[in-house]
Amino acid sequence: MRPTRRGRRRWANRVISALCILCVGLALIPLGSILFAAFSQGLPALNLSLLTTSGPPAVICPAGAVCSSGGINNAILGTVLLVGLAALVAFPVGVLTGVFLSEYGDNRLGRGVRFFVNVMSGVPSIVIGIVVFSLLVYLSEANVIESRYIFSAASGSLALGLIMVPVVARTTDEALRLVPTSTREAALALGLPRFRTILRVVLPAAGSGVLTGALLATARAAGETAPLLMTAFGNTFDFAGLNRPVAALPLVIYYYGISGIPRYESIAWGSALLLVLAMLAMSLAARYVLARTRARTSTR
Repeated sequence: MRPTRRGRRRWANRVISALCILCVGLALIPLGSILFAAFSQGLPALNLSLLTTSGPPAVICPAGAVCSSGGINNAILGTVLLVGLAALVAFPVGVLTGVFLSEYGDNRLGRGVRFFVNVMSGVPSIVIGIVVFSLLVYLSEANVIESRYIFSAASGSLALGLIMVPVVARTTDEALRLVPTSTREAALALGLPRFRTILRVVLPAAGSGVLTGALLATARAAGETAPLLMTAFGNTFDFAGLNRPVAALPLVIYYYGISGIPRYESIAWGSALLLVLAMLAMSLAARYVLARTRARTSTR
């Protein structure tokens, strides 16, 4: 007996649903393995001493002596400093660039800027680090800046900011384009000027997309190692100024992870787990804020 059209559609729907579930499962396998490795290897290394002290651990500790077990307090503060300084510049520039592309970019200039942003989004981070390093070397040779700024917290923040700007700009552009045109037309019909329509109506409507872009940019910048090798450089002491090298969690993970010393590798795993937990906390906090915002909007 030949299956009916409804039966064929039902079976096709089941097959496609099964394939979708299978693809999701395949995508979760590498993610799950990374999380499992980070938690299984990093959780034993996390303790109060690791989070509150700075400096590498002692490789050889004589019997009866009190030796340092090492800590990443300076790396935590350095990461917060680098990402925070980069975000202060990257978020406003990225959001304003996205607004320009979405609202005023339907011309030759806008298409050129969009192409440049897309190209910058795909540039390897090590290239950005080399560009920033070369620029600072040139400015130092021209006596525009001091040579100490070549390897410093300021140069590291500049490199991370250049990485964050195109990510924020692209996601803001895409989020604003999802806002219906009728929403803009309704605000303009009420007599609002265009800039107030964008600030009071369009941007709040696309707030979740803009916030998602900011989180993506922050997560990418916080986990970058290559540009920091060329700029921030890393150190084993506490923050000493914007014109000095600064430690960061990605640098600790890189340097300690390739050391081949068990104590150093343990700290690298602990740093990796801490970085994963920080990104998870940021994501949950953003979702909570968005949920509260939507709840307040729906009750008005």
